[in-house]
Amino acid sequence: MNIVKENFGITPEGKQASLYTLQNSNGMTAKITDYGANLVSLLVPDEEGRFEDVVLGYGQLEGYFVNPAWLGSTVGRNSNRIKDAEVIIDGITFQLEKNDGENNLHGSSDGYNKKLWDASIFDGEEPSLKLSYRSPDGEQGFPGNLKVEITFTLTNSNELKITYSGVSDKDTVFNMTNHSYFNLSGHKSGDVCAHELWLASEAFTPVVNSASIPTGEIASVYETPMDFTKRKPIGRDIEADYEQLVFGDGYDHNWVLNNNGKVEKVAMLWDPASGRTMEVFTDCPGIQVYTGNFLNEKEFVKEGAIYGKRHAVCLETQYFPDAMHHENFQSPIIKAGEKAVSTTIYKFGTEAR
Repeated sequence: MNIVKENFGITPEGKQASLYTLQNSNGMTAKITDYGANLVSLLVPDEEGRFEDVVLGYGQLEGYFVNPAWLGSTVGRNSNRIKDAEVIIDGITFQLEKNDGENNLHGSSDGYNKKLWDASIFDGEEPSLKLSYRSPDGEQGFPGNLKVEITFTLTNSNELKITYSGVSDKDTVFNMTNHSYFNLSGHKSGDVCAHELWLASEAFTPVVNSASIPTGEIASVYETPMDFTKRKPIGRDIEADYEQLVFGDGYDHNWVLNNNGKVEKVAMLWDPASGRTMEVFTDCPGIQVYTGNFLNEKEFVKEGAIYGKRHAVCLETQYFPDAMHHENFQSPIIKAGEKAVSTTIYKFGTEAR
């Protein structure tokens, strides 16, 4: 049996939540809950076959009721920020929740990561879990009844493949991502500043100030601390006296990908302590790198861990932040009846230390 279902607790609405354990032929294991489609844990081997849980998360369902850092969360309808918490679609202005100062962050504080999803199990050689949710017209302030499906597949190539699809009866925003925090040494191993990161990107989208709303510019990374065109330790430049890093107290920016809408390798993370690697493949136009600059989680976390500043890194594949307000950014708005599909793959391996 490659998928095991177990009770995970009772939701605030009094419904039963479940935890699904997927395991591939190599022993790699993913645990996903239908409450919020949250990725709870991911056990990955090192070069000597020792397994560690490489994503931050909670050991109890109650942790996901609040989850201020969005640990492991499925984020939608829109990931990242929208200026002034409003979007204009078909000439109509839709007011969203102001949950990040005057702006909107990740759709809503009561977003998809706090809804109970319907689950379907596909238990085969490569186990898959499909989670479905019907988002009603007006939820989070967005127009349209939106049917969302997410399929998590654990391949025998040690990939966690995530496919998002959505179709709405009105024009709406559809910009989904997974907000997992990765630490390839193990979720309770401290900061990731020694992890080395490579990005297939020569440009990023600068932000105006600490509110992290893009200026609309697409800026070159060359000769700046934002340059990951050659693999380097995350911590090498993170404390540099560089305005963009000062705004976010570290990396919390969107990099521009050159994949032309095709699923291609866009990032690689390497941990010199364990030798573990993680490659990221996606067809999304951007990737948000967040180095847990404000991470401070102590309650309900797994194995009694304490998660602090820069204890993990997020690699969130998505449309650019505030894309609907910049004509030079690819739009995340889909047409009524048009099925939108995107894929992101996290592939794990090892490299000699």
